[in-house]
Amino acid sequence: MSTSDQESCAKASCLHDLMRQTLLRREYFYSLGAGLGSVALTALMARDTAADSESSPLATKPTHTNAKAKSCIFLMMEGGPSHIDTFDPKPALDKIHLQEFVREGEQKSAMESGKRYYVRSPFKFVKAGQSGADIAENWTHLANVADELCFFRGCQVDSVNHPTAMYQMNCGNRFGGDPGIGAWVTYGLGSENQDLPGFIVLPEVSYPQGGSANWSNGFLPAHFQGTPLRAKGSPILDLNPTPGTTRDHQRKNLDLLTKLNSEHAARHPGHDELWARMNSYELAFRMQMQVPEVLDISREDARTLEDYGIGKQSTDAFGRKCLLARKLVEQGVRFVQLYNGTWDSHDFIERAHGNLVSGVDQPIAALIGDLKRRGLLDSTLIVWCGEFGRSPDNGVRGGTAYGRDHNPKAMTVWLAGGGCRAGHTIGATDDLGMSAVEEVHHVRDFHVTLLRLLGLDDNRLTYFHAGRFKQLSQFGGQVIQPLIA
Repeated sequence: MSTSDQESCAKASCLHDLMRQTLLRREYFYSLGAGLGSVALTALMARDTAADSESSPLATKPTHTNAKAKSCIFLMMEGGPSHIDTFDPKPALDKIHLQEFVREGEQKSAMESGKRYYVRSPFKFVKAGQSGADIAENWTHLANVADELCFFRGCQVDSVNHPTAMYQMNCGNRFGGDPGIGAWVTYGLGSENQDLPGFIVLPEVSYPQGGSANWSNGFLPAHFQGTPLRAKGSPILDLNPTPGTTRDHQRKNLDLLTKLNSEHAARHPGHDELWARMNSYELAFRMQMQVPEVLDISREDARTLEDYGIGKQSTDAFGRKCLLARKLVEQGVRFVQLYNGTWDSHDFIERAHGNLVSGVDQPIAALIGDLKRRGLLDSTLIVWCGEFGRSPDNGVRGGTAYGRDHNPKAMTVWLAGGGCRAGHTIGATDDLGMSAVEEVHHVRDFHVTLLRLLGLDDNRLTYFHAGRFKQLSQFGGQVIQPLIA
């Protein structure tokens, strides 16, 4: 090497050292001068660094408060199921069925080009269980476990559009980009099984509106994103090694890859995606031993398969998801989200909702009963919801093709297990089901309550991003105390 080349290399090395020292000084002075928020951030980063070096990023963490629920099964009915036709009867609609609907302050002449009419429910309701819960009569199986359910009729959201409403229900933010609730929960609690992902999603063949952002890690470290299992075919592609590759050979390959990636990561600190990728390789290696057994339902007895409706055309798909959800939480997975849809019934609601109910009714009831028999219901929080409710009115074609429009101001969600107030109905909507009028809460409060049932405090479950500490509720919320036993 020439003298000039040596001098150039020396100057480049000095420049690199100077830039690194400057960066370190900036980090140091920031940690000293930015107040308590910076001190908390420094402590948080130190804790996460220690966790990365000493154990898995998904290692179990202590709860903020005492709680019964240790895991969550989130049943997401995409499309907005109608509260009026499922769990919130409105007999007042019978009297005004097909009468023209005009919003307050509007003139009839303005409605001529697109008339709307009140629509009664095509379903009759029953009083189910000792609690006397209102349940549409076509929920024949769920009615048998009505006393395990806590219905909440006071929830409201902000959007009437499916993608933005889905993001708000799943992530707290209508505009996407934030972590899913399952990511927040696993970030706060870790997972009890280090050989499986902490947050698993069971979607439909077609992903929901908004796509995989509904279970994204957002700005949280990549370890906490949801892992979707395929609805058809092999749930996880390329899970098993190629023929002729032994586990010992795989282990040596991973060790070499880890060595190379660690050296690269040491030269480029602050890039959590690389550490997440390295952890995912290790997790995939461990999953090869455990996942096939967990996903294999052939070992379940015939009675269990029958209870979940597996083998019946209408219930087989969702029955498999519910059974798999039970197996996953039984194995220590923290958060499992199941998708079913779409419930977007603008027309022919009797047929549309009728078919959807017949596909999920038996599997959901079987899931609740199965968890209870196994002693897991108290420690497993089950959530049933859509992204919004439906309106008491809609356009009518031909006199019979009636359905319902989107409604963000009235919806019914229900909980089971996990310390919820089973056997109660909390909140109410007006006589027509247009708006919540009793125990009214924004969805942020519902999220805060779910976290509390899992032992997490929304105000303490924060992550520093874009200049501030962020949380699931966005800017804080309140616990809905009547939902908690």
